[in-house]
Amino acid sequence: MEDISRDRKACLLILKEFTQNESLLKHAFAVETCVRAYAEKLGEDVEYWGNVALLHDFDYEKYPTAQEHPFMGEKILRERGFDENFTKAILSHADYAGEPRDTLLKKILFACDELAGFITAVAYVRPSRTVDEVEVKSVLKKMKDKAFARQVNRDDIQSGAAGLNTPLEEHIDFCIFAMRNNKTVLGL
Repeated sequence: MEDISRDRKACLLILKEFTQNESLLKHAFAVETCVRAYAEKLGEDVEYWGNVALLHDFDYEKYPTAQEHPFMGEKILRERGFDENFTKAILSHADYAGEPRDTLLKKILFACDELAGFITAVAYVRPSRTVDEVEVKSVLKKMKDKAFARQVNRDDIQSGAAGLNTPLEEHIDFCIFAMRNNKTVLGL
Protein backbone atom coordinates (compact mmCIF):
# COMPACT_ATOMS: atom_id res chain seq x y z
CA MET A 1 0.00 0.00 0.00
CA GLU A 2 1.35 3.40 -1.00
CA ASP A 3 2.15 5.96 1.67
CA ILE A 4 -0.62 8.56 1.37
CA SER A 5 1.64 11.27 2.77
CA ARG A 6 3.78 11.03 -0.38
CA ASP A 7 0.85 10.79 -2.81
CA ARG A 8 0.19 14.33 -4.08
CA LYS A 9 -2.92 13.28 -6.01
CA ALA A 10 -4.48 11.85 -2.86
CA CYS A 11 -3.51 14.96 -0.88
CA LEU A 12 -4.92 17.20 -3.59
CA LEU A 13 -8.23 15.31 -3.42
CA ILE A 14 -8.35 15.92 0.34
CA LEU A 15 -7.55 19.61 -0.15
CA LYS A 16 -10.33 20.02 -2.70
CA GLU A 17 -12.79 17.98 -0.62
CA PHE A 18 -12.54 20.57 2.16
CA THR A 19 -11.55 23.74 0.27
CA GLN A 20 -13.49 25.38 -2.53
CA ASN A 21 -12.31 28.97 -2.01
CA GLU A 22 -9.97 29.86 -4.89
CA SER A 23 -7.80 32.12 -2.73
CA LEU A 24 -7.29 29.40 -0.13
CA LEU A 25 -6.41 26.88 -2.86
CA LYS A 26 -3.87 29.30 -4.36
CA HIS A 27 -2.42 29.89 -0.90
CA ALA A 28 -1.99 26.14 -0.41
CA PHE A 29 -0.20 25.88 -3.76
CA ALA A 30 2.03 28.89 -2.98
CA VAL A 31 3.12 27.53 0.40
CA GLU A 32 3.62 24.10 -1.17
CA THR A 33 5.80 25.68 -3.87
CA CYS A 34 8.08 27.38 -1.35
CA VAL A 35 8.34 24.38 0.98
CA ARG A 36 9.05 21.98 -1.92
CA ALA A 37 11.83 24.31 -3.12
CA TYR A 38 13.41 24.27 0.34
CA ALA A 39 13.12 20.47 0.52
CA GLU A 40 14.85 20.16 -2.83
CA LYS A 41 17.59 22.61 -1.84
CA LEU A 42 18.22 20.76 1.43
CA GLY A 43 18.00 17.22 0.03
CA GLU A 44 14.85 16.40 2.01
CA ASP A 45 11.77 14.41 0.98
CA VAL A 46 10.20 16.80 -1.55
CA GLU A 47 6.90 14.91 -1.87
CA TYR A 48 6.35 14.54 1.88
CA TRP A 49 7.29 18.13 2.67
CA GLY A 50 5.25 19.46 -0.24
CA ASN A 51 2.17 17.54 0.85
CA VAL A 52 2.45 18.83 4.42
CA ALA A 53 2.47 22.35 3.00
CA LEU A 54 -0.34 21.58 0.56
CA LEU A 55 -2.58 20.42 3.43
CA HIS A 56 -1.52 22.84 6.16
CA ASP A 57 -4.76 24.87 5.88
CA PHE A 58 -7.06 22.32 4.21
CA ASP A 59 -9.51 22.45 7.14
CA TYR A 60 -9.60 26.25 7.42
CA GLU A 61 -12.63 26.90 5.19
CA LYS A 62 -14.85 24.49 7.16
CA TYR A 63 -13.23 25.02 10.56
CA PRO A 64 -11.92 28.62 10.65
CA THR A 65 -11.85 29.33 14.39
CA ALA A 66 -8.80 29.02 16.60
CA GLN A 67 -10.66 26.33 18.54
CA GLU A 68 -11.01 24.24 15.37
CA HIS A 69 -8.12 25.00 12.96
CA PRO A 70 -5.70 23.22 12.66
CA PHE A 71 -6.93 20.74 15.27
CA MET A 72 -9.76 19.35 13.14
CA GLY A 73 -7.35 18.99 10.24
CA GLU A 74 -4.92 17.01 12.38
CA LYS A 75 -7.72 14.72 13.56
CA ILE A 76 -9.05 14.15 10.02
CA LEU A 77 -5.59 13.40 8.64
CA ARG A 78 -4.78 10.96 11.47
CA GLU A 79 -8.06 9.15 10.75
CA ARG A 80 -7.03 8.91 7.10
CA GLY A 81 -3.70 7.30 7.88
CA PHE A 82 -1.23 10.18 7.95
CA ASP A 83 1.67 9.71 10.36
CA GLU A 84 2.30 11.76 13.47
CA ASN A 85 5.24 13.69 11.96
CA PHE A 86 2.94 14.88 9.17
CA THR A 87 0.07 15.93 11.43
CA LYS A 88 2.34 17.53 14.06
CA ALA A 89 4.07 19.57 11.35
CA ILE A 90 0.68 20.93 10.31
CA LEU A 91 -0.20 21.75 13.93
CA SER A 92 3.08 23.63 14.33
CA HIS A 93 2.22 26.34 11.80
CA ALA A 94 -0.29 27.86 14.26
CA ASP A 95 1.38 29.42 17.31
CA TYR A 96 -1.70 28.82 19.47
CA ALA A 97 -1.64 25.06 18.78
CA GLY A 98 1.29 24.71 21.16
CA GLU A 99 3.23 22.32 18.90
CA PRO A 100 6.96 23.11 19.11
CA ARG A 101 8.80 23.83 15.89
CA ASP A 102 11.49 21.30 16.64
CA THR A 103 12.14 19.95 13.14
CA LEU A 104 13.39 21.62 10.00
CA LEU A 105 10.10 20.84 8.23
CA LYS A 106 8.09 22.61 10.95
CA LYS A 107 10.38 25.64 10.83
CA ILE A 108 10.22 25.88 7.04
CA LEU A 109 6.43 25.45 6.90
CA PHE A 110 6.02 28.29 9.40
CA ALA A 111 8.57 30.47 7.59
CA CYS A 112 6.85 30.02 4.22
CA ASP A 113 3.20 30.25 5.28
CA GLU A 114 2.67 33.98 5.81
CA LEU A 115 5.43 34.97 3.39
CA ALA A 116 3.90 33.08 0.45
CA GLY A 117 0.62 34.86 1.07
CA PHE A 118 2.34 38.22 1.30
CA ILE A 119 4.33 37.72 -1.91
CA THR A 120 1.05 36.82 -3.64
CA ALA A 121 -0.55 40.05 -2.36
CA VAL A 122 2.44 42.09 -3.58
CA ALA A 123 2.21 40.43 -7.00
CA TYR A 124 -1.48 41.35 -7.27
CA VAL A 125 -0.73 45.07 -6.95
CA ARG A 126 1.99 45.04 -9.62
CA PRO A 127 0.90 46.40 -13.03
CA SER A 128 1.10 42.96 -14.66
CA ARG A 129 -0.24 41.13 -11.57
CA THR A 130 2.65 38.69 -11.86
CA VAL A 131 5.33 37.47 -9.49
CA ASP A 132 7.89 38.29 -12.21
CA GLU A 133 7.69 41.94 -11.14
CA VAL A 134 8.03 41.25 -7.41
CA GLU A 135 11.40 42.12 -5.90
CA VAL A 136 12.73 41.75 -2.38
CA LYS A 137 12.78 45.53 -1.89
CA SER A 138 9.10 45.80 -2.89
CA VAL A 139 8.15 43.07 -0.39
CA LEU A 140 10.12 44.80 2.37
CA LYS A 141 8.53 48.16 1.51
CA LYS A 142 5.01 46.69 1.58
CA MET A 143 5.75 44.99 4.92
CA LYS A 144 6.13 48.47 6.44
CA ASP A 145 2.68 49.50 5.15
CA LYS A 146 0.41 48.14 7.89
CA ALA A 147 -2.74 48.81 5.83
CA PHE A 148 -1.50 46.59 2.99
CA ALA A 149 -2.54 42.93 3.35
CA ARG A 150 -3.20 43.62 7.02
CA GLN A 151 -4.31 40.03 7.67
CA VAL A 152 -0.71 38.87 7.07
CA ASN A 153 1.32 38.70 10.27
CA ARG A 154 4.62 40.52 9.64
CA ASP A 155 6.09 39.25 12.91
CA ASP A 156 5.56 35.68 11.71
CA ILE A 157 7.39 36.48 8.47
CA GLN A 158 10.34 37.90 10.39
CA SER A 159 10.42 35.20 13.07
CA GLY A 160 10.05 32.50 10.40
CA ALA A 161 13.24 33.65 8.68
CA ALA A 162 14.97 34.01 12.05
CA GLY A 163 13.93 30.44 12.93
CA LEU A 164 15.78 29.29 9.82
CA ASN A 165 18.83 31.36 10.77
CA THR A 166 18.43 33.01 7.38
CA PRO A 167 18.48 36.75 6.67
CA LEU A 168 14.95 37.93 5.89
CA GLU A 169 16.00 39.30 2.48
CA GLU A 170 17.51 35.94 1.50
CA HIS A 171 14.37 34.04 2.58
CA ILE A 172 12.11 36.42 0.64
CA ASP A 173 14.31 36.13 -2.45
CA PHE A 174 14.27 32.33 -2.25
CA CYS A 175 10.47 32.21 -2.02
CA ILE A 176 9.98 34.75 -4.83
CA PHE A 177 12.23 32.65 -7.07
CA ALA A 178 10.38 29.43 -6.16
CA MET A 179 7.02 31.06 -6.87
CA ARG A 180 8.27 32.41 -10.22
CA ASN A 181 9.17 28.86 -11.20
CA ASN A 182 5.58 27.77 -10.53
CA LYS A 183 3.76 30.97 -11.54
CA THR A 184 1.38 29.30 -13.98
CA VAL A 185 -0.04 26.98 -11.32
CA LEU A 186 -0.18 29.89 -8.86
CA GLY A 187 -1.94 32.16 -11.33
CA LEU A 188 0.85 34.70 -10.92
